[in-house]
Amino acid sequence: MRKILVIVSVFFLAAYFGATEVMAQEAAEASSSGGGFQVLKEKFIEGGWIFMSIVLVCLILGLAFCIERIITLNLATTNTDKLLSRIDERLADGDVEGAKEVCKATPGPTASVLYEGLRNSSGGPEAVEKAIVSYGSVQMGLLEKGLVWISLFIAIAPMLGFMGTVIGMIQAFDKIAVVGEISPAVVADGIKVALLTTVFGLIVAIILQIFYNYIVSKIDGIVNKMEDSSIALVDVMSRNNIFK
Repeated sequence: MRKILVIVSVFFLAAYFGATEVMAQEAAEASSSGGGFQVLKEKFIEGGWIFMSIVLVCLILGLAFCIERIITLNLATTNTDKLLSRIDERLADGDVEGAKEVCKATPGPTASVLYEGLRNSSGGPEAVEKAIVSYGSVQMGLLEKGLVWISLFIAIAPMLGFMGTVIGMIQAFDKIAVVGEISPAVVADGIKVALLTTVFGLIVAIILQIFYNYIVSKIDGIVNKMEDSSIALVDVMSRNNIFK
């Protein structure tokens, strides 16, 4: 899945740097040409495109991690009922090795956990349950891989926006000090920078938070299925007299 993350990151970064050059050239035309996208580009430049680019990079990298996690979790989703049915068929014939092969042929963390349970069937139900719990923790960590980076970008984006607010206010006070008077025309640019960076930082955080919550709910669903199937595996093994 690292390849997916790298590809997505490179794609977004290439698109970003290409778009930045275009925006820098068209900033003067944005206000006169109209249109929602043109206005967005104009506001991006007005907020200080160099500083705003850092916020945009947070969005790009955050989305790259989100897309990688979503693809990985979709691939990890398994039809547990069908998997348990096939395992039950093999165990009904006393074919433990065949049940292991079914788990090996099935992608996803649930199949891997069930395989570990079957692999320790000779040690009795206690050994099976211990193996399932131990390996389940490993799979849980793999499912949550990358979430810490998404959380980091969610936290950094609004902080960068607030930093832009401080920078904008400093610019406004610097102009007041130079001019020697307070007027809307003097402080307007600095206040605009302050507000625009805050808005963009919050927008980035909101977008990534939505994806983060979806990913967490997806992980919870996979973990719940994994736990249910693990309990069901012990019952299936007991019913087919695998424990002797």
